[in-house]
Amino acid sequence: MSIFRRRSRIETKTPEELRAMRRAGLVVADTLALARDAAVAGRTTREIDALAEDAIRSAGAVPSFLGYHGFRGSLCISVNDEVVHGVPGDRVLAEGDLVSIDCGAIVEGWHGDAAVSLVVGGRTSARPADLALMDDTEVSLWDGIAALRAGGRLYAVGQAVEGSVDAALERRRAQGQVGEYGVLEDFVGHGIGRQMHMDPQVPNYAVTSAGPTVPAGSTFAVEPMVTLGTIQTRTLDDDWTVVTTDGSRAAHWEHTVAVTEDGLWVLTAHDGGAEQLAARGVRCAPLGD
Repeated sequence: MSIFRRRSRIETKTPEELRAMRRAGLVVADTLALARDAAVAGRTTREIDALAEDAIRSAGAVPSFLGYHGFRGSLCISVNDEVVHGVPGDRVLAEGDLVSIDCGAIVEGWHGDAAVSLVVGGRTSARPADLALMDDTEVSLWDGIAALRAGGRLYAVGQAVEGSVDAALERRRAQGQVGEYGVLEDFVGHGIGRQMHMDPQVPNYAVTSAGPTVPAGSTFAVEPMVTLGTIQTRTLDDDWTVVTTDGSRAAHWEHTVAVTEDGLWVLTAHDGGAEQLAARGVRCAPLGD
């Protein structure tokens, strides 16, 4: 889940606190795996949400989203032109729908937050443009995460995300694919810890400032949102669901990441981010589950 904040103070955590956040992150990872499997044609988003809430509570955790500023679900489930904050309800999923699922969980007061995108019916059911969007957005997530380092500057994340999306679009166009990508600017990543949304903001796009210095022990939710058209959005009458104004489809990926002196630890990835970080020459530095 993504919201705006204005200040830039960065809170740090001890190794013990990072391990506690890892426990919350693993609940999120397990719940998202369950929700992905449950996102099949003919099922409502409310039914998926109920399965997720049960999984979170059965793990001894509490849903971060349920009741948050009045939100009516344990997941945000956004379909097709819905970018983020989709409220679970009576909508029935259909084969070929492009769906993003965002999940948060609290363990012992610590939050984990992550999101995935998928196509109902699997990759063979996807429109080529949707498949490209989904894959390229996920790559941009990992490129953005890989830009984090202790002593580095925070806004390198957005520069890496936007650079990744631009490079993907250029490559796709050269292959006669995808016409346009838009990287949302109104919704950004954020600090995370004992609150789901904390200072500072983590833009998904390049800005002129280098941003604050990243301290060891800091934790961030990195979450690019990319569309097949405009970056302009509006909020539906439910006061939550954000859709593109031109009806273009969107993808959303997110992970909660810990920055240590030794490298990065992706708290909401089952492998801690080892595979994707290694592919980018970045050290995965787990502190133990």
